[in-house]
Amino acid sequence: MPKVLYGTKTIEYTFLAKEGLKSHYISVQKDTGVVLKGSPVPDEKEQALILKKARWILDKLELVEAIGYDDIVTGARIPYLGRKYYVEVFINNALEGIAINFTESKFKVSLPAALNNQDQLKQAFESFFRDKAHEKITPRVKKWSKESGLAFNELKIRKLEKRWGSCTPSNNILINIDAVKLPFSLIDYLIVHELVHTKIKNHSKEYWSEVSKHIPNWKELDGKMYGMKL
Repeated sequence: MPKVLYGTKTIEYTFLAKEGLKSHYISVQKDTGVVLKGSPVPDEKEQALILKKARWILDKLELVEAIGYDDIVTGARIPYLGRKYYVEVFINNALEGIAINFTESKFKVSLPAALNNQDQLKQAFESFFRDKAHEKITPRVKKWSKESGLAFNELKIRKLEKRWGSCTPSNNILINIDAVKLPFSLIDYLIVHELVHTKIKNHSKEYWSEVSKHIPNWKELDGKMYGMKL
């Protein structure tokens, strides 16, 4: 796998040849890592393209790491509101289901031995995050809507596979459950991003001008959350 050195950090990446693209693109995802897409270029050009966006890549790698987790066991760390919290798992056969208690410093998970498997645990945390997403995000959507004067029809918080959120033609706002794992600065940017779409349905200059009225540092936040064209 090719790699480049940026300061003391090594960035490994994969090049995916895509004939016909006018520009080169970088994506950063948990399962595929850093991928540079575009027409074939010399190795030196590949490395220059990666280095050009090295700071953004490192920030995105950190964000991807922050929202993902593997097995839920004692000692694991699970993301919530921009931080990763320690997990303790307790077996309690007097329980019939899985109880997740967040203590502001760690997750305490109690469950009977019969349910001590990753499928059951991940389903329980999915339910936990769905509840917390409604609790934490709903009032912020209402707050930003009131402050910005951007009215929406209905808020729906659900599992989205490839997007943080969207705004439908009828001005329903959809927010990904996983957004509750992000820091509030990114949650607020996501909310405003979708609320502005109730007024402007594209990503024109007019759109970004409206976003900047409410989130002046939107470029920085957008770069942390979304793919970036080179």
